[in-house]
Parts: sequence; C-alpha cells; structure tokens
Amino acid sequence: MAVDLLLGLQWGDEGKGKIVDVLTSKYDIIARFQGGPNAGHTLEFDGIKHVLRTIPSGIFHKNNVNIIGNGVVMDPVVFQKEIEGLAKFNLDIKSKLLLSRKAHLILPTHRLLDAASEAAKGKAKIGSTLKGIGPTYMDKTGRNGLRIGDIELADFQDRYRALADKHEEMIKFYDVELQYNLPEMEEEFFTAIENLKKLQFIDSEEFLNKALKEGKTILAEGAQGSLLDVDFGTYPFVTSSNTTAAGACTGLGIAPNRVKEVFGIFKAYTTRVGSGPFPTELFDEDGATMAKVGNEFGSVTGRARRCGWLDLVALKYAVQINGVTELYMMKGDVLSGFSTLQVCSAYKYKGEILNHFPYNIEPENVEPIYTEMKGWQADLTGMTTYEELPSELKAYIEFIEKEVEVPIKVVSVGPDRTQTITR
Repeated sequence: MAVDLLLGLQWGDEGKGKIVDVLTSKYDIIARFQGGPNAGHTLEFDGIKHVLRTIPSGIFHKNNVNIIGNGVVMDPVVFQKEIEGLAKFNLDIKSKLLLSRKAHLILPTHRLLDAASEAAKGKAKIGSTLKGIGPTYMDKTGRNGLRIGDIELADFQDRYRALADKHEEMIKFYDVELQYNLPEMEEEFFTAIENLKKLQFIDSEEFLNKALKEGKTILAEGAQGSLLDVDFGTYPFVTSSNTTAAGACTGLGIAPNRVKEVFGIFKAYTTRVGSGPFPTELFDEDGATMAKVGNEFGSVTGRARRCGWLDLVALKYAVQINGVTELYMMKGDVLSGFSTLQVCSAYKYKGEILNHFPYNIEPENVEPIYTEMKGWQADLTGMTTYEELPSELKAYIEFIEKEVEVPIKVVSVGPDRTQTITR
C-alpha cells in the first residue's frame, strides 16, 4: 500500500485537524511527521471543540492507530496536559497512541532559550511561539538533543543535566532579564517523563514500513503550513522543520516512492500569525470582517491572525513544491456577505510582472495584482451538496482550479466535521 499526505499550503491554520478527522475512517494509521506543540489542530464535532497540539488528529476514532513520528519535537509537560484533556472521552490511549523513540524532547531550558533569544532580537523578532521548538531543532541538528528513546537509558538523568547546564550558560550569553524557577520547571518535567513511560515507544520507521508491507493504509499529517517550511518558506519568518511533502519522508522514515496522494489544505482567503511578509494582508474593514467571522485567533497562542485576500501566486508555489494531487478549500462560509472579492493572481516584483513566488516578498519588493470577482450573500453553513452552493462561489472555485491546475475536491462550509461538502 501507499502513504497519503495531508499538508497545509499557506502559513498554517488552514484547518488540517478537521480534515484529518474527516478522512481518518479511511486509514489504519495516522502519523504526525514534524513540528511541535506550537501547532494547534482544531476538531469540532457533537457540539464540542477540541484542540490537539502533539497528538495526531485521528485519536477520536476507535479503529486506527496514531503515531508521533521521529520528525516531531515533544514537550512532555504539554503532552501530559493534552492526555489529561482527553481522559473524559474514555479513549484507549495506551494502545491507540505510539511514540517514536527518535522524536526529540523539548526540555524546560529549551523554552527559556527560546524566550531569551526572542527578547534579545528586540524589534527584529520573528514571532516565535516561545514553546522551545527552535532551540530543540537546533540541538537536533547540532547533535546535542535528547530523544524519547533516551528515557529508556540508565544515564538519562545525567544526559539531561549536562544539556540543561549547557543551556543555562547559553541563556547568560543573551544578556536579557529572564526570571524563572528551573527546579520547579524540572519537577514538572520529570513527573511528565514518568507518565510518558506508561505509553508505547516504538521504532516508528520499522513499524510503518512493516504496516505498508501488510497492506495497511497510512495518512501522514503535517503541522503548520508550507510557507513556514525552513527551506521553502518566507525565511527567516518560518518554523524550524520541513512542513512540505519532503518532510513526511524524513519525519517518518518512508521512501518517496511510497507516497501516493497529496491532499493540500488552504483557506478561501489567507491568514498569518506573527511576523513576516504578507502581500495580500488587509488593514481595512474587509480584513477585520474576515478575522471576526472566521474567529481568526491562534488555537494554541490565542494571538490574532492577520487576514487578507487569497494569494494564488503563493498557493501555486505550495502546490508545486508539494506535488499536490487534490485541494481542500476551507472556510468558504467566512467570505459570505462580501459584494466583491479580490484574488491575487500575479505579483509586481521590482517593476516586473511575476507569476511565480520570488525569493523575497517583502512589501518594498512586491505588490499584489488582483483579479476582482463577484461575491455571494448566501449562508453556506447549512448546505450539504455542491449543487446548493451559490453560482458566485462555484465560479470562485473554478477560477482557483484553473489557475493552480489541481481539482478542489472538498469545500468546508463550517467548523463541524459534518459541514464538509465533497465534490
């Protein structure tokens, strides 16, 4: 069997959690392949809203296994709170949730390093979520990190102390005012480590490749979005991992020729959290309306998301680098009520018209070129078939399909798993 991928195509927050939840019944295994607890995948069903940060979004389904892959970085404290939040649902966590021994651990001092580094940057800060993700990936690539498998080793405490002491010396280097109680943070950390030991640790690459040989179906779940990829995103305003399709191979130990379908998720408009360039960002009433109607606040950080019109140049770029085979459009309902819509179909880049995503999209270099389209007034949230959708929305969908040359198979018209129209 093959592996299907589900990826965000913008700056994150596209609605991946809901779509994984919708798709889960078709798969035996849901595997998260990168990122850390800075991601928040929101699922809504039976009138209840759930936010998952590290645990794959298939956890609420009874007939599949969920894997945290080697490309993920995990904060045991945050993870423990996430597990506790699921207790009321009587899920069989021990058999349903498996952890890769090669996934890296976020230490309390990683979070402190994150805060110190961001504070030292002043106005040049990149908008870190301060969850310790960046410093953990730095230790990973610097070959200093601790992994889940290290918990099983007799000298884990010694390894921890050596790395934490090194971090404290690094914090001094930043020369910023940072108040913290490390012994208190460590007590919470080691309590969470003991709870982590109650779960199953696996050699995930062996587990997944064996599952493929047995004919099992796997959905690889990404976090954040393609425009935050450390290589292909709007660097340096990016995350610290590969959020694109390539990251699924390195984050799970699956060969590229095992990948079949690539499902790309995007919003009917564009949002971004934190710092960084955003060519179609709106600072007017239209942007404020999108934010209010779309409830555009980070599910983990609570930070307000910046809103703007759909950027097709960026979307085409994300489709290209991921090899997207199917598109899923989220939050079409949020655009109801706009008399006209603008879609960025090209950039004016240093006086030249560009249809591809350039090296630098800072505002001094890039000006969006818009195509105007007619809006719709209908409330979409109760609609269940494509035929019911207003003609203006259908024209919007067909225009996007023509531009990016990939079919839009799903249109989401509300947050609940039932508010999902399949074409």
